[in-house]
Amino acid sequence: MIRVLVADDEPLIRAGIRMILTSADDIEVVAEAANGRDAVELARRHTVDVALLDIQMPLLDGLSALAELGRAAPRIRVLILTTFGERDNVLRALRQGGAGFLLKDTAPGELIAAVRAAAAGKAYLSPTATRHVADSLAAEPAVSRGEEARRRISALTGRERDVLALLGEGLSNADAGRRIHMSEATVKTYVSRILAKLDCENRVQAALLARDAGLSA
Repeated sequence: MIRVLVADDEPLIRAGIRMILTSADDIEVVAEAANGRDAVELARRHTVDVALLDIQMPLLDGLSALAELGRAAPRIRVLILTTFGERDNVLRALRQGGAGFLLKDTAPGELIAAVRAAAAGKAYLSPTATRHVADSLAAEPAVSRGEEARRRISALTGRERDVLALLGEGLSNADAGRRIHMSEATVKTYVSRILAKLDCENRVQAALLARDAGLSA
């Protein structure tokens, strides 16, 4: 079982998340908190695999709680869930070791998939969050990053570059497939191949590389 801690200051939101997650037969919500401080304390007292933290909470916000969990319980994978999609929040969450960033309009199935991915040690970002990260980093001075990115993607085939460019736009496998007339399964195969060739751990890193290289679909 994947043991989850849910932290949100709105009881109805917590109840909804619990209902969604416990509908999966491999996920158990073992603790709930109404603020970041309690979330950190509960993480110390319970065996938790994944913590799902809202950003806007009293006493200690989600990003600060993420930083404290990194020190107190580094084995716990943390997903940030919020209504706020600002780029700075996404970047802070990733730089502080967050396993993913989801908006509160995320579909139930995506929320479950994100928890499973985090528990498996993978990063998970919604397409919207991916675009925020890519746009933020693309705005920074990137001459050396661009040169390095172009060198790395030179190993890709033309079709692999097409798929990588769509990752850079933050598209899901299904949306990318529709754009270039491929099945979702075929796109997934291409993505796996691209990650291996580029030595990227996840599609977010590949998307950032695409933006640094100036790829466009």
